[in-house]
Amino acid sequence: MLIIKFPFMKKHLILISWAFILYTCHAFSQQTDYVLVIHGGAGNITSERFNHEKQALYNQKLTEALTVGDSILAGNGTALDAVVAAIQVMEDCPLFNSGKGAVFNADGKNELDASIMDGKTLKAGAVAGVMIIKSPVAAARRVMDSSSHVMLAGRGAEEFARLQGLEIVDPGYFYTDESWQEYLNVKAKIEKNGRKGTVGAVALDKNGNLAAATSTGGMVYKKYGRIGDSPVIGAGTYASNESCAVSCTGHGEFFIRNAVAFDVSARMLYLGESVEKAAGYIINEKLKNQGASGGLIALDKDGNFCMPFNTPGMFRGYIRQGGHAEVFMFNQ
Repeated sequence: MLIIKFPFMKKHLILISWAFILYTCHAFSQQTDYVLVIHGGAGNITSERFNHEKQALYNQKLTEALTVGDSILAGNGTALDAVVAAIQVMEDCPLFNSGKGAVFNADGKNELDASIMDGKTLKAGAVAGVMIIKSPVAAARRVMDSSSHVMLAGRGAEEFARLQGLEIVDPGYFYTDESWQEYLNVKAKIEKNGRKGTVGAVALDKNGNLAAATSTGGMVYKKYGRIGDSPVIGAGTYASNESCAVSCTGHGEFFIRNAVAFDVSARMLYLGESVEKAAGYIINEKLKNQGASGGLIALDKDGNFCMPFNTPGMFRGYIRQGGHAEVFMFNQ
């Protein structure tokens, strides 16, 4: 017990418990265990379609994305920085439908979309239909941090990125022969079933802040400047420290109509559902009943997360503070 005597209080003593002091100091210094969750798209992902060599490549790249993001969070970095870094690993990898190797539209060009949201401030940024920005998720971050807008599209977004000093590339940078052959095949069959998927990440940092980001090349053989859910805040991406962080992948039109990312948060806040129950209902009941395919990753403010999908598989993974990267592909 500590006794403190103030000169102006001759007859009174103030007693302060050491236990209270220690508890208060601990409360102010306590940090949250961080978590990072990622996805690389959902779809017809089965062991029959992906041989062991291909599976190993996906596992390696998903693990790399988690490791890069983990290094930022471990160093007391922000959730925003972590999700951007993790996604950039996948944007630079032709295995996924974002950045290099993104699918081609009906005109044989790559049109890229991305978004990001800060759970602490509810600030958000997005770009849509860009064709020369090397890292769309980095551009989305700049829209959030360095403009008064939320979404920029097409040439305006590209000029903004150029003025911001982001890396601009020739459209040919995004080309890979595998994506081009897929485009030719889909064009011939008039189908829209891509083999690769959107990428996304959600994170909780040591300061208890959530963030989410998503990046995509969109739907293979898309027409008329089509934009899906990925750059739309509340549809493909959402984050709030009051509830959760969400990144979606799938048939974007349905995710827009149902405001899927925001709906997860809303069900948690208004119905008191857990993140697992809210996300599971939306993916496996609400969307499935509408004939929509896809999945999402969601992480709540307490570090609980889920990765539901209603397709044969979804590239996904997570890492917790002090843990090892865990990655998955199939429905297991």
